[in-house]
Amino acid sequence: MNHEADLIRQRLRTPRAAAIAGILFSLLLMASMLLIRTSIPVDPLAGERDVINHSKRITLGLNLLPFAGISFLWFVGVLRDRMGKLEDRFFATVFLGSALLFLAMIFGAGAVAAGIVRLLASGSESLMGPGAYALARIGIYQVMHVYAIRMAGVFMMSTSTISLRTRIVPRWMTFLGFALALTLLLSNGTINGILLVFPLWVLSISIHILIDNLRGRSETAAASAKEALNR
Repeated sequence: MNHEADLIRQRLRTPRAAAIAGILFSLLLMASMLLIRTSIPVDPLAGERDVINHSKRITLGLNLLPFAGISFLWFVGVLRDRMGKLEDRFFATVFLGSALLFLAMIFGAGAVAAGIVRLLASGSESLMGPGAYALARIGIYQVMHVYAIRMAGVFMMSTSTISLRTRIVPRWMTFLGFALALTLLLSNGTINGILLVFPLWVLSISIHILIDNLRGRSETAAASAKEALNR
């Protein structure tokens, strides 16, 4: 009996920690995006003066990305844990691959952006040849708004498909995931703030998992107390 109780306790503890990690990912990524978006002009062809003036704020936003990525990996882990033996190999491959590609793209874009900020903040903007800053800005913009955002959409689509089969989240949340995923996949990257759709979706999933886990802990405790009274 003690061994069984330990197993139940362990299964309940893991999703709780990872659900908190999903919430952290959402908050860190949204904070990073907002810090960067409010510090530089939306137009990628704009000059670099705003980057120089707000270099510390932009650097803070970029420094949040690695921690957001680490938290996202924990979030992916809890989803796979909830799928358990019902995990389909095909959708699991797409699910995991899109998650890793999304992380790789935002890390790559963040690294390039951090390099540009450090170069400009050091007063070495003259080292960047004519058009180099604009080219780097456009490249970062393309990676985030064309490639990374679509990988996020694929991740949401595969997660929603798996959820529909395994019912690890409510059906309404699954269909909402499909709708938001299609929005990201069909987006041309010109909608302001569309990148926030993904962390907000992860936030809703994580909150549901956390609440479901707390409810499960309460039900397990009530069942244990009832069993103890019956003895």
